[in-house]
Amino acid sequence: MINYQLKHLDELESEAIYVLREVAAQFEKPVLLFSGGKDSIVMAYLAKKAFHPGRIPFPLMHVDTGHNFDETIEFRDNFVKYLNADLVVASVQDTIDKGRVTEEKGIHASRNMLQTTTLLDALEEHKFDCAMGGGRRDEEKARAKERFFSHRDEFGQWDPKNQRPELWSLYNGRKNMGEHFRVFPLSNWTEMDVWQYIAREKIEIPPIYFSHEREVVVRDGVILADSAFLPKGENDKVEKRIVRCRTVGDMTCTGMVESKALSLTEIIDEVAASRITERGGRADDKRSETAMEDRKRNGYF
Repeated sequence: MINYQLKHLDELESEAIYVLREVAAQFEKPVLLFSGGKDSIVMAYLAKKAFHPGRIPFPLMHVDTGHNFDETIEFRDNFVKYLNADLVVASVQDTIDKGRVTEEKGIHASRNMLQTTTLLDALEEHKFDCAMGGGRRDEEKARAKERFFSHRDEFGQWDPKNQRPELWSLYNGRKNMGEHFRVFPLSNWTEMDVWQYIAREKIEIPPIYFSHEREVVVRDGVILADSAFLPKGENDKVEKRIVRCRTVGDMTCTGMVESKALSLTEIIDEVAASRITERGGRADDKRSETAMEDRKRNGYF
């Protein structure tokens, strides 16, 4: 049996808890973004630890595209009950119904891009001045530029060239009226760290992270789960494969991987052997070389 009592996990845990407590101390109305994916699960679990025995002093918020894996939504609701936390659901469908955004058309249509407007509207509606997310620097080159405390202007935009120094773990949360911050407590974690921590702490995760048989469509080398939400072209063929999710998001752009991993130990071994990043299968990241950075500049997380 593998020993996950790794010292560096204690250091990462301590750092993340320190950041979460800094958020609670510096901001009037923070919120923790929760998708039901492994990173947001770990972040919420750390928040529970950070403020034990009290309740988590801020709500969780899910920006819901409406095109979710059923397993994710079921897990989200059960996990929020376990945390004894408050949940805010910001609906992309509501944003569409209000005419704030327009549904994409075609076989590559996704609601992932539409989440930005829903997120910014929800932050304004609820007067949240800080939104915490599970982004990590190892995920993608645009995320690697992000600081722990990421300043956003009155339009929710991010300027990577105008970030504040964070020497000696000192975080500056000062802002002007209308501005807010995005905070990333897991910045220094890697995908491997997240899985090892989940294994060590015995944290529950959605079953779609483990190997299972599912009907899929393979498009441009990306394995997409078949669903009523996935637009299909005449050349798309639905087939059954043994797959699992490596990252979780909107069903229309979340790539799956072929896998036989049925346990956390097998997932960790698989991740250790992989030479492709976990976002390597995300269809939304393949739209352009700067897809993620362009979205972040516009207010995406």
